[in-house]
Amino acid sequence: MAPYMRLRQICLVAPHLEPVVGDISAIMGLEVCYRDGNVAKYGLENALLPVDTILLEVVAPFQPGTAAGRFIDKTGGRGGYMAIFCCDDPDGRARHAKEIGVRVANVIDHAPYHGVQLHPRDCRAAFIEFNHTDGSDDILGAYPPAGPDWQQSIRKDVTQALTGVEMQSPDPSGLAAHWGRIIGIPVSQNNNGEPELALPNCTFRFVQGTSDLMSGLTFKVRDIDAVRHAAKTRGQPVSGDSFLLGGVTFHLAA
Repeated sequence: MAPYMRLRQICLVAPHLEPVVGDISAIMGLEVCYRDGNVAKYGLENALLPVDTILLEVVAPFQPGTAAGRFIDKTGGRGGYMAIFCCDDPDGRARHAKEIGVRVANVIDHAPYHGVQLHPRDCRAAFIEFNHTDGSDDILGAYPPAGPDWQQSIRKDVTQALTGVEMQSPDPSGLAAHWGRIIGIPVSQNNNGEPELALPNCTFRFVQGTSDLMSGLTFKVRDIDAVRHAAKTRGQPVSGDSFLLGGVTFHLAA
């Protein structure tokens, strides 16, 4: 099997699923494909919405003492919770992470799916997970966390793709280098001179900020004005072509 690394999922965290999930669906024209009962053992409930072949997940704690709840308390609900990558060898990626001082926080083994989550304190900014589904290296193939028929919920009439993830840090270059070592992607620079990690289906951009944080997501949409109007209609404060939702800034691009 040839090595590969793609963004599979972005996970946001909220005190409650609603109104966040409803707002994302209404504003971005996305559809919930699945609610995974397996996350209940972590004291969480969730909803997943496909953005083309990348899954946007929202999790919310329903009991005290969860890692997600502590994240909300620590950050005030600001920032994305997890970046999830599909790859050829999650265990190999985990061994490499350990070699550079990044601990494994959790292993998920629900055949044919196998995932390894790294410790957020060691990753900085957010959880990183590597996973693989046996027998399905097709990006449109089986992906158990999103349900048995997630592909049928892909909607592109409003939102066409999730193209970028914005990470902020007091030391953007340092955070980019750290994530690059963990993920195995070399750091490059964009046209603005910002460090970035370019994956086949998404780019992570690192910007100046007061703390290590997954601060924003960039979406390619058909009609920016229509999405801005939908955000205002749902009571979201819009600034330029961006608005805050689910703890991150949604950036709109044509």
